[in-house]
Amino acid sequence: MIVTILIVIAVAVAAVLAYAASKPDTFMVRRSASIAASPEKIFPMIDDLRAQSAWSPFEKDPNMRRTHSGAPRGKGAVYAWDGNRQVGAGQIAITESVPSSKVVLLLDMVRPFKAHNTVEFTLDRIGAGTTVTGTNVTWAMQGRQPYMAKVMGLFVDCDKMCGGLFEEGLAKLKALAEGEPATIAAE
Repeated sequence: MIVTILIVIAVAVAAVLAYAASKPDTFMVRRSASIAASPEKIFPMIDDLRAQSAWSPFEKDPNMRRTHSGAPRGKGAVYAWDGNRQVGAGQIAITESVPSSKVVLLLDMVRPFKAHNTVEFTLDRIGAGTTVTGTNVTWAMQGRQPYMAKVMGLFVDCDKMCGGLFEEGLAKLKALAEGEPATIAAE
């Protein structure tokens, strides 16, 4: 009886590990929000890592140590942090900055787990010609998904977890850009 139970458990564990191995080697999390403001108004809030603290969903530890270096904004700007378990520790650096349309960043997490991901914000005008009614802002993150992350992904939905934080941040960015209370939900 005990041998049968152990065999069943071993087969179940092997099946879970094999299923995890079949998952993609990369991941992508993406969320968007429509904001009733021009790309020119929104872009500085993303391109300046100091300005991001006003809307970032990751600024939840009041005792977090923060360091800014490199360029004041745009390509070469670097922000490093070391905080509690909720925010972890790492560094983000702007690697590409295209005024009013795109900011690409390299995210290097140290804890709670090591990760090296690419983060991209794209700003697309809503409206044509001189009639701009707003901006569609997309926040995306992609990177390698090593085997252990694939296994963890069977139990923790990274898209839902990170996507929820992206939605929270986009809602705050929308509220700031539109000059409204921060209770607006992202699309």
